[in-house]
Amino acid sequence: MTQSPLSEGVVAGRLDPAQLTENFGDLHPRLDNHEALVAADRCYFCHDAPCMTACPTDIDIPLFIRQIATGTPEAAAKTIFAQNILGGMCARVCPTETLCEEVCVREVAEGKPVEIGRLQRYATDVLVDANVHPFERAAATGKSVAIVGAGPAGLSAAHRLATHGHDVTLFDARAKAGGLNEFGIAAYKSVDGFAAKEVDWLLSIGGITVETGKTLGAGLDLATLSDTFDAVFLAVGLGGVNALTVEGSDKSGVLDAVDFISDLRQASDLEQLAIGRDVVVIGGGMTAVDAAVQAKLLGALNVSLVYRRGRDRMNASVFEQDLAASKGVRIITNASPKAVIGNGSVREIEFEYTDNDLNPTGQTVRLAADQVFTAIGQTLNAEGLPDLDGGKIAVTETGRTSVEGIWAGGDCASGGDDLTVTAVAEGRDAAEDIHATLMA
Repeated sequence: MTQSPLSEGVVAGRLDPAQLTENFGDLHPRLDNHEALVAADRCYFCHDAPCMTACPTDIDIPLFIRQIATGTPEAAAKTIFAQNILGGMCARVCPTETLCEEVCVREVAEGKPVEIGRLQRYATDVLVDANVHPFERAAATGKSVAIVGAGPAGLSAAHRLATHGHDVTLFDARAKAGGLNEFGIAAYKSVDGFAAKEVDWLLSIGGITVETGKTLGAGLDLATLSDTFDAVFLAVGLGGVNALTVEGSDKSGVLDAVDFISDLRQASDLEQLAIGRDVVVIGGGMTAVDAAVQAKLLGALNVSLVYRRGRDRMNASVFEQDLAASKGVRIITNASPKAVIGNGSVREIEFEYTDNDLNPTGQTVRLAADQVFTAIGQTLNAEGLPDLDGGKIAVTETGRTSVEGIWAGGDCASGGDDLTVTAVAEGRDAAEDIHATLMA
């Protein structure tokens, strides 16, 4: 079906270049040397530190902060990378306010935690910016591993396996590696092409070949991969999206928030991105918040984020919710979409208010909209994959699937919480199990 042209309210160039540059500047600029020393000095260097327990990758946080405090950020970076090879990006995108910083003793006692995330970025940027890799590749083992998906889990597994001396071929459906780090997060969280720079730095360990434009079912199949390689690791993410199924949802201007964020991240000129005057985002997770905030930063006059449950049930953290509100995004809760209204292209969207159990109350509201972005969940294309559990690939703690010789991790695998840092940990741990299995 061919959609009607977009509303006349959807235009490019709402803001001048200077304003766009300011709007999409670094959300948390890197600490300078003095700021890093002051921030590090606040750490108590706790024994059995709760921040370490809260970190999905088990980084020795007190150690790396002490190394910063003693003027050796390169050593701090190596401490971080030993556990989390994507520590630079995680320092930018991790919800530290609900992980390490939430349990920081300073947070509990004073309401102001040690700035662990910003200190991690300070340390890791030292090595990535200098293109210095702190690890060496072991002697070649003669074993080969195929990894499908070059996002956080796949990259983490690839690096750990290459470090052990295995030959790794990393396949990805897109034109370049990086996964969600490259295509799926708000532009103001990773500026100056850092995601791509970090991938290049990671690959410099050697032993990793990247093949882009390759996806399962279109040029790749598990049977062939299993026959060709000694092991296979699946890190395919969640490629499908849940569609809005209400009346009128096929109208022009109803778009996928994931695609909007990807287009924005890859845009060479933000002035060329068309955005509506009245934008409505449906959803309550990080993707919804990222889409809503960036719509506002592009110059949309009115942006509303609408979620069917209460604020306490939103997957986006309180920090992210507050960030959206601070940028002028109106957050409406306990409202479910009922109909998209317009002649060819969207003009309004109708919502029905619900109670806490999602029962309709009979009360409705219409919001003006010339653009609607949906962020109501992603799904796994399960065709040809190992056994599933709750719509994701069933795995053990070390990532083993129901098929011998095939592991999985990241968003496509069961048991995770859909965080970059968790995906990194799962890729690392699966790689260690693959290594142990291959060398047994």
